[in-house]
Amino acid sequence: MAKTGVPARAVTAPALSTLDFALDRGSPVPLYYQLAQQLEAAIEQGVLAPGNLLGNEVDLSVRLGLSRPTVRQAIQSLVDKGLLVRRRGVGTQVVHSQVRRPLELSSLYDDLEAAGQGPTTRVVRNEGVPAPADVAAALGVAEGGEVTVLERLRLTHGQPVALLCNYLPVTLLDLDDTRLESTGLYRMMRASGITLHSARQTVGARSATREEAGRLDEKEGAALLTMQRTAYDDTGRPVEYGTHIYRASRYAFDFQLLVRS
Repeated sequence: MAKTGVPARAVTAPALSTLDFALDRGSPVPLYYQLAQQLEAAIEQGVLAPGNLLGNEVDLSVRLGLSRPTVRQAIQSLVDKGLLVRRRGVGTQVVHSQVRRPLELSSLYDDLEAAGQGPTTRVVRNEGVPAPADVAAALGVAEGGEVTVLERLRLTHGQPVALLCNYLPVTLLDLDDTRLESTGLYRMMRASGITLHSARQTVGARSATREEAGRLDEKEGAALLTMQRTAYDDTGRPVEYGTHIYRASRYAFDFQLLVRS
């Protein structure tokens, strides 16, 4: 599937010509890796923004005194990470930085918006269904009883990041597609007077199926991060059970670990 989502008008990157690349030729760390790390840092810090062009590999190799294969390898490593894309007739272009999300009870939409990632949403499914056994157990309803299933594709800068599947008690709140495409689920809950208090969450990883790969613009078998979450309100009532998948090339969870004395 063709890559999309970079701005239609390519923006040249004068910032690239002013970047000070510190390459240590005496280091055991390969030069291509040093260059890739510094380019990635510039993207993460916003010095190189989505749409910026890196320019010609030959010009960059001459400027840095590196061989063209070294520059090509550095660029390819960032293409593989999803930070750059090669576009015929345009050149190598910055796409985005990887989404890094704190592991806490928060909405992906709110986290992306706060990070300036420009989130958008496509509602794939929004309907009542009989509750499967795992959903019934999580939400405390009878197996086969009606629940609402909500599937959404979350994108940043026009690129898919996550496929979200949520189950909710059928009478919890009005899930209008138009509102779901313009805001986050947790924001809608708060607006309806639901106070989220806590959650149980499991993070894992697996390979993408053909259908998932097609929706997430990945290759079949690509690495995906997974998350299962049951969220509770301030009365202890389960209000949401989610099973989400994220593109590992574009998404990471941040953990803070504390030493127990």
